[in-house]
Amino acid sequence: MSSQTPVADVAPELPVPEPRKGLRGHPWLTLFSVAIGVMMVALDGTIVAIANPAIKQDLGASLADVQWITNGYMLALAVSLITAGKLGDRFGHRQTFLIGIVGFAAASGAIGFSSQVTLVIVFRVVQGLFGALLMPAALGLLRATFPAEKLNMAIGIWGMVIGASTAGGPIVGGLLVEHVSWQSVFFINVPVGVLALILGLVILKDHRAENAPRSFDIPGIALLSGAMFCLIWPLIKATDWGWGDMKTWGFLIAAVVLFALFAVLETKVREPLIPLRMFRSVPLTAGTVLMVLMAFAFMGGLFFVTFYLQNVHGMSPVDSGLHLLPLTGMMIVGSPLAGALITRFGPRIPLVGGMVLTAVAMYGMSGLDTGTGTGPMSVWFALLGLGLAPVMVGATEVIVGNAPLELSGVAGGLQQAAMQVGGSLGTAVLGAVMASRVDSRLPGNWQAAGLPPLPPEKMSQVSDAVSAGIAPVPKGTPPEFAQKITTVAHDTFVSGMGLAFTVACGVAIVAAAVAVLTKRGANAEAGAGMGHI
Repeated sequence: MSSQTPVADVAPELPVPEPRKGLRGHPWLTLFSVAIGVMMVALDGTIVAIANPAIKQDLGASLADVQWITNGYMLALAVSLITAGKLGDRFGHRQTFLIGIVGFAAASGAIGFSSQVTLVIVFRVVQGLFGALLMPAALGLLRATFPAEKLNMAIGIWGMVIGASTAGGPIVGGLLVEHVSWQSVFFINVPVGVLALILGLVILKDHRAENAPRSFDIPGIALLSGAMFCLIWPLIKATDWGWGDMKTWGFLIAAVVLFALFAVLETKVREPLIPLRMFRSVPLTAGTVLMVLMAFAFMGGLFFVTFYLQNVHGMSPVDSGLHLLPLTGMMIVGSPLAGALITRFGPRIPLVGGMVLTAVAMYGMSGLDTGTGTGPMSVWFALLGLGLAPVMVGATEVIVGNAPLELSGVAGGLQQAAMQVGGSLGTAVLGAVMASRVDSRLPGNWQAAGLPPLPPEKMSQVSDAVSAGIAPVPKGTPPEFAQKITTVAHDTFVSGMGLAFTVACGVAIVAAAVAVLTKRGANAEAGAGMGHI
């Protein structure tokens, strides 16, 4: 595709942009502006993990409720990101970005005022829907603003913000939960949202391709959204329903059927939601699959790490967040370095190397036990951050750079949807792995410790607590029995977590093989042709 000149939001029909004056449309200021908004969305993907134990206790939530606080947010993002990207391509990424900022901040405030776990989940879904407007719009703005030789570095810094925010969520969340309240985890988004809105109004400039889409594929939106829901829902509910239950398989079969119908429909409509010709690009397809697999291992594993640190090691929220500082630090340092490496050598080698390091880190984390010290933990966390950084940056460049400019929003939505679907799948599947291991090991461990036998319904309640690393010691229990219950609960949880990380290690190895198929974006040169930076 030949280079196209982005046009102003004030006069989209003009073929030549006006000379840039002042702040509006400045590339690096644009990057700073969108980074503030994207930071909120990425932060909320993991900041709530630290708040989950406090929410569980304060609102009397079950483990399933706590998982839905995370899964509902990620599911809403996953279902709507591609549609949100299409909205940006159609109406302009600046407009969708600003609307997303306002809605996300408002939903965050509503969560903070919620007194029931059901309301928290509902507003988390609303928060995810508005968050979906932000992510692809940010990538669309960067793609249109930066010329090809600067785009990798911009995406590297953008990836650094996402990586640092994702990994830094536990630290920020820990400080807020311990020193303020769990509600403050959500209230913090309101002033940040106001700042992002002001910066966006002053700095951001809309850029639209001349052949941007002019219509919507409503049936395609409905089919894709339904297929995504039918895929994620049974994976989340399989622990309750059972993997052999007809409801589980009914939803999964429905997902396959809906995806197939969506694929057929996209070949018939004039302006499809996702033009299937995009997937003729092997690198773009490989980058999308890689993003799913990476997020599966990372987000699924991180869900249990917070319970391990707080409930097994008895750390405060702040201490548990600080113990993840090596992960955060390596992602902050590694992302811009990865951008430079990818610019010079291409994405393939950094992506393969990153996933190999991630697999090694996951294997090391599978050996964590109740007595593991800070040193060994820090080594594996740092190695994980170092492995994830080039994948965050490289997979984004591969997906967005291999898509036509007029589909940059859809490509950005596809990249983020892949990450959110992977995170939802990881949390659900690894949660099921954990629950299965706890259910199979707990009764035997309980009996071997010489503890009084429990009826099936009581053992089920104990299993639910142990799956979160909690030792369910009743009040008034003699110290000898309390210690035995604690030992059994923590040993059983660690066994389940070890199996979950082993599965995540296998997924990372598969991702390393997929990364071999990636290469530099074929359409990266179709970005901004505006001036020098």
